[in-house]
Amino acid sequence: PPPAHAHTKMGGGSEMAYPKWVWTPAGGWYCHPKQWKRNTAIVGFGWAVALFMTFRLSSSLERRLNPPDRPIPSQQWCKFARTDDPTVGSLD
Repeated sequence: PPPAHAHTKMGGGSEMAYPKWVWTPAGGWYCHPKQWKRNTAIVGFGWAVALFMTFRLSSSLERRLNPPDRPIPSQQWCKFARTDDPTVGSLD
């Protein structure tokens, strides 16, 4: 006969019983929201806009009191890079 473990059903069994009256903002146990792909795309787009706006604000406000001793990547898009570090023009 085959070993006992050869016919073992895997997967952890069925879903556990849970209270139906519990409400959570995340959707609760075994959540399958409708239109999750669309909702995920909307949130992703919102994050992309927020990150873009943060990047723009950061690059417009970035200042260096002391010129760096080596090239820094943000000097390529920083608004005040040429003003704060006279050697930036020679980096191009």
